[in-house]
Amino acid sequence: MSKSFTIGGQIVDLVHSRIFSGVVVVEDGKISKVEEQAVDNTCFIMPGFVDAHVHIESSMLVPSEFARLASCHGTVATVSDPHEIANVLGAEGIRYMIANGKKVPFKFFFGAPSCVPATTFETSGCTLDAQAVEQLLASPDIHYLSEVMNYPGVINDDPELMAKIAAAKKHGKPIDGHAPAVSGEALRKYVGAGISTDHESFCMDDALAKIGLGMKILIREGSAAQNFNDLIPLMASHPGNVMFCSDDKHPDELANGHIDQLVRHAMAKGYDAMDVLRAASLNTARHYGLNVGMLQVGDDADFIVVDELRNPVARQTYIKGELVAENGTQSH
Repeated sequence: MSKSFTIGGQIVDLVHSRIFSGVVVVEDGKISKVEEQAVDNTCFIMPGFVDAHVHIESSMLVPSEFARLASCHGTVATVSDPHEIANVLGAEGIRYMIANGKKVPFKFFFGAPSCVPATTFETSGCTLDAQAVEQLLASPDIHYLSEVMNYPGVINDDPELMAKIAAAKKHGKPIDGHAPAVSGEALRKYVGAGISTDHESFCMDDALAKIGLGMKILIREGSAAQNFNDLIPLMASHPGNVMFCSDDKHPDELANGHIDQLVRHAMAKGYDAMDVLRAASLNTARHYGLNVGMLQVGDDADFIVVDELRNPVARQTYIKGELVAENGTQSH
């Protein structure tokens, strides 16, 4: 249940790039006031973290249990691709993920998988054709077209795949990419189709080429793949074009940390605190148009309390004004 309260500390305003002493007033789960004033509290209040791309299924947990662990690390939302369950159960599996996620105070933003099965050579439990994908995209519970793994299909104008991309455009929803080692004219055609992100870059040259064509780059550090060390220099040169994601997160690793780990690693390398925190929250919320609070008046009260700005460990995690985790454990 949402609560009303006032909390004071050093407020990290990512929208206006400032940190100031003040109080946040929460009424019925919304931020009604943010007032600058002297407070006797050195803790930092900052927007909660957002995973810009994750397959919840890789955690081997249902969404509600994923949320229980992730929120302990300051995560308040995920951009979730239900590709794996769709390969087994199709749209029914996606509906299950959405319904289960709504049982807990956490913000799951699910996409419509674009490639089920992943390739024509794969044996899957279900197939999502263009008509099924459009039906999913018409739902307010579906927020984007999930990673377009079939990049040869885009490059070669596969009719079925292009119909899915057209459906995303029709419904005004972003299109996620997956384009490892695609370059030159092929990359220009891929991006030109309207695909706006990529999490498969493994070197700076590849990432910079994609940024040059208008893509956003997801810096990934998960259980299956890691490109943080190779791509983190983008934080200095193109901070507005990067987001943090895990992609795949096994349960034992999720128990130890989530997006907060990437934040601490980036901070330890000396990158600007505002740039790092925006990559962990604001950049993703803006790109996907997510209803995730950023400590502005009228926002949902989605924020975390930490003791150190450059070594943030979530002491408290609030979602819609509800305290969901405290000192590394779920609060209820």
